[in-house]
Amino acid sequence: MGGDQGPHALIEGAARAVTYHPGLELVLFGPRQQIDAELSRLPRPLAAATSRLAVHDVTSSVAMTATAAWALRRGQSTSMAHMLRCVAQGGAQAGVSVGNTAALVALARRELGMLAGMSRPAISTAIPARRGRRCYLLDLGANVDSPASRLVEFALIGAAMARQVDQIEWPRVALLNVGAESTKGSASVREADRLLRESATELPFAYLGYAEGGDIFKGELDVIVCDGFAGNAVLKASEGLAGMLVERVQSAFASRLRGRLASWIAKPVLKQLKQELDPVRYNGASLLGLQGIVVKSHGGAQAEGFYYAIRRAMQEVEHDLPERLAKRWTLHG
Repeated sequence: MGGDQGPHALIEGAARAVTYHPGLELVLFGPRQQIDAELSRLPRPLAAATSRLAVHDVTSSVAMTATAAWALRRGQSTSMAHMLRCVAQGGAQAGVSVGNTAALVALARRELGMLAGMSRPAISTAIPARRGRRCYLLDLGANVDSPASRLVEFALIGAAMARQVDQIEWPRVALLNVGAESTKGSASVREADRLLRESATELPFAYLGYAEGGDIFKGELDVIVCDGFAGNAVLKASEGLAGMLVERVQSAFASRLRGRLASWIAKPVLKQLKQELDPVRYNGASLLGLQGIVVKSHGGAQAEGFYYAIRRAMQEVEHDLPERLAKRWTLHG
């Protein structure tokens, strides 16, 4: 109920998911009457899948303007809280939300609980990089202003994610900063750098110091840690740049007759490029550190984007992510 596109896009995305994955069942949390009306309007190829879309009738929802404090005090009866409680009680293996980020983080922390030694969830996603590699970036907005100790936690949980999902035995981790010099950056980043350097021999990853924005895409780092303000800005800028590049390349080929011929010849390559760079395919970010799987979808997600967020949740279920992260999770100090 909290997406920019309204429930129609999310219900269509959910219908696509159960259509493409026959073993999947989904529960939709929201006003039954409104959900049933949207289900009845699904196109014929998707309508057959509605038998695997259950509806949990909840009339209240979290407004996009709500604060985390409001959600904790008054959000117990909202669709978001009901969804998270369903996951916590074992009624579902994962939860996906397109709603208010602050409320989702606060309610998920309360309903699901944190891994021992982890103070706050971190929103993380994998950014495509050179040579077919990817880099985990966290935090992406759950914690706008993080102290040094929390940045160290994010480095540990991000490294555990890279080891578990990508089988990287010794992840390369860095802190996002405005330069490589030790004097640059905020006080919390400099303090986190000091803490990580002092405990470098005890860490389950290779700490490589500071990274700048461009290093995210070079394929030379596996995890880059930052506070939520910087991470969210980097993510949104990257999505905008990727979309603009694909559009520019396509228009350049189509601008002249010779270009149109080249475009026809290069069509398979352009299609692959668009697929690899399309931000929609990377929609869905993990809330790492919880004792359960919760995926945050982009607020502006259309049906296809929400489908990819559901797929992200399915992949984490397949990896048994919280349990395996808990086994790998080692909090220094």
